[in-house]
Amino acid sequence: QAPIKATCEDMSCKTGFPEDVHSAVVSRSVHGGQPLLNVRFRSCDGNKKIHFRSSEPEDFRVGEDGVVYAERSFQLSAEPTEFVVSAQDKETQEEWQMRVKLTPEPAFAGASEKDQKKIEDIIFPWQQYKHSSPLKRQKRDWVIPPINLPENSRGPFPQELVRIRSDRDKSLSLRYSVTGPGADQPPTGIFIINPISGQLSVTKPLDREQIASFHLRAHAVDVNGNQVENPIDIVINVIDMNDNRPEFLHQVWNGTVPEGSKPGTYVMTVTAIDADDPNAQNGMLRYRILSQAPSSPSPNMFTINNETGDIITVAAGLDREKVQQYTLIIQATDMEGNPTYGLSNTATAVITVTDVNDNPPEFTAMTFYGEVPENRVDVIVANLTVTDKDQPHTPAWNAMYRMTGGDPTGRFTILTDPNSNDGLVTVVKPIDFETNRMFVLTVAAENQVPLAKGIQHPPQSTATVSITVIDVNESPYFFPNPKLVRQEEGLLAGSMLTTFTAQDPDRYMQQTSLRYSKLSDPANWLKIDPVNGQITTTAVLDRESIYVQNNIYNATFLASDNGIPPMSGTGTLQIHLLDINDNAPEVNPKEATTCETLQPNAINITAVDPDIDPNAGPFAFELPDTPASIKRNWTIVRISGDHAQLSLRIKFLEAGIYDVPIVITDSGNPHASSTSMLKVKVCQCDINGDCTDVDRIIGAGLGTGAIIAILLCIIILLILVLMFVVWMKRRDKERQAKQLLIDPEDDVRDNILKYDEEGGGEEDQDYDLSQLQQPDTVEPDAIKPVGIRRLDERPIHAEPQYPVRSAAPHPGDIGDFINEGLKAADTDPTAPPYDSLLVFDYEGSGSTAGSLSSLNSSSSGGEQDYDYLNDWGPRFKKLADMYGGGDD
Repeated sequence: QAPIKATCEDMSCKTGFPEDVHSAVVSRSVHGGQPLLNVRFRSCDGNKKIHFRSSEPEDFRVGEDGVVYAERSFQLSAEPTEFVVSAQDKETQEEWQMRVKLTPEPAFAGASEKDQKKIEDIIFPWQQYKHSSPLKRQKRDWVIPPINLPENSRGPFPQELVRIRSDRDKSLSLRYSVTGPGADQPPTGIFIINPISGQLSVTKPLDREQIASFHLRAHAVDVNGNQVENPIDIVINVIDMNDNRPEFLHQVWNGTVPEGSKPGTYVMTVTAIDADDPNAQNGMLRYRILSQAPSSPSPNMFTINNETGDIITVAAGLDREKVQQYTLIIQATDMEGNPTYGLSNTATAVITVTDVNDNPPEFTAMTFYGEVPENRVDVIVANLTVTDKDQPHTPAWNAMYRMTGGDPTGRFTILTDPNSNDGLVTVVKPIDFETNRMFVLTVAAENQVPLAKGIQHPPQSTATVSITVIDVNESPYFFPNPKLVRQEEGLLAGSMLTTFTAQDPDRYMQQTSLRYSKLSDPANWLKIDPVNGQITTTAVLDRESIYVQNNIYNATFLASDNGIPPMSGTGTLQIHLLDINDNAPEVNPKEATTCETLQPNAINITAVDPDIDPNAGPFAFELPDTPASIKRNWTIVRISGDHAQLSLRIKFLEAGIYDVPIVITDSGNPHASSTSMLKVKVCQCDINGDCTDVDRIIGAGLGTGAIIAILLCIIILLILVLMFVVWMKRRDKERQAKQLLIDPEDDVRDNILKYDEEGGGEEDQDYDLSQLQQPDTVEPDAIKPVGIRRLDERPIHAEPQYPVRSAAPHPGDIGDFINEGLKAADTDPTAPPYDSLLVFDYEGSGSTAGSLSSLNSSSSGGEQDYDYLNDWGPRFKKLADMYGGGDD
């Protein structure tokens, strides 16, 4: 390894690359990410931010520290490789360039044991030259060829690799160090250097599969830490050893191949990888098949490309129906398949033979039978069964059925059952027994995919299907249906209109004749003879009826047979009614309003005729001759075929309601005319020609609906008043019936008793005293309500209602009468907590007191003036009559 001299530069500070061309020797095999060399860039102020880039970015990359890395793995050619490294100031955008030349190192076959013991010295060169000018120093850069170190070395460790020294170590005390991954950067401690002697050593075995190369930088400083020499790059390549077995990407590989494939058909590719160097024999793999199971029909049905791992067929005879799957044991060996030195590994390749349509479907019988009732659809009449040796539920097994004959009208179809693969013969169009009693179909079975090349359909792929049609009782049918009859309206009742009969399609069944009946006749105009189907009218046909739509009247009739089961059919009779001039025109609207004055006073009227052309318009409008006031006050002018204007003939007509007869004649032949009454309301109008409110109110008449509504309101109001009066009377009666106590005015405790009347004695009054002894005979309206009331304290709240007692008891039941009153008082919830006087309405039938009629007044009545009694009111009227009558 000879040092390569670099160009010299002046020691004066100049920003840029120290040289224009940088040469380096590197190994011939370059790996991606491998550091190759270090380019130096001098910055005088030390603050510049420099960005490096390569002219060949796809091959080389320059780090921020100036280290050049390989971007990919490749082989250097024998000729030197050149590219340009550019440095650019990020702030000023100033740019510098340097050309780099890479020379591949000569072939290295290894060193002898003597050479291994000899440790190479790497010297930092240093030379001084004296000139008349100031002292100048010239540096020479060393480019160290990579150091190749085999992986998995057994030591002893630390193992010396190279010694680094400077030619100034004779005059200065120097300290040596190395930096970079593997030294002071992770993984640290792999490489160490003796700081005094500069001996670089490795401390443990290396693994190329983890790190293929190391990029170190050696430094020489004095005892004060000042840099004496520029750092030099040291590249250590780890030499691969065959220490890794091949590994398949999958332990089990799955592939497929169609049955019947020709030799040379590609099946699949298996792949193994080796962690060793793929560019060396350690990583070069070779494949082979160790075994095949089963070995039928040949033990060598497949072969494998020993370099690519592609598996192909080498023999014919693949048949899925015989062998569905093959299992191959594949071996991969490195060292290019060397069985002695190479390492190997195995994997399993499972090859499935896929089905192709090499077996046509075959019917299980040559003839199938079925039957179907006539007029039935969507009925399965026969099941066609087939066999197919291909893989079930695949396109090569799924059957399709095709009718090749026997069904020219397309009344049948054949569907495939997806589970059983059977053919289902189905009726899709009604079949008439009277037309076809039997069908013989020819059916062919095929697969969804064509048969493999060279395979033909056997006769078993075709079968016949015999289908018998069963006769059933069918419904009678009218023909034509609907039947259209044209008839003038006005046909009288009892007239024969037409004959509407039906036909029975069952020609081979013995049945009686059909019976007819009416199913729908909205206007009830028709009847049908149940035997012969003759239709006659039962009412006058009227085109203007609400049941006639677009001049058509529809009636539906029913025809029934006596088959088993009985069947019936319906038919529609359409009567096209022709118009006759049977309706006279009328005026529309029936009411109108106009003004008293001549202008404006036109009333637009329209003639309405239920008939149609030519029995309708144009219409003629005229006023009758009588009464004479009509033509004197009014005039009418036709403005179109259907419209006319009625207006005042005189200048002024008094406000009111006038009935104006109008004679309207249509254009029919013969003509039809009528006199329609138009109710005209003449009123005072404003300047706009509108009736004023007062005139409208005066002139407006009440319609029938309004009068009925008013009468109903009056009746309802009277009923409500009557109900209220009845309710009030009933309430008073209930209040009187429930009153058990006497009025507070009759309280006998510390009160003066007031009587309504004071008679003049038995001789003066004609009283029936028997009524006092027999209260049961008193008239009901003269009986005072019975009951008791406590009078010791007048309640301030509403008076309680006591139980109603029966009428005054018989004098013999006076004890019971008192007991009832006592019981009522004891159960009274409003009774006071002290005794009080109870007053009864009935005093009894007798009295031990004598008559007071013998008592005479101390003064004669004739001496008194009793006329003032007349002023005391009706209560004293009796006394006034008795004593105020003078001497009489």
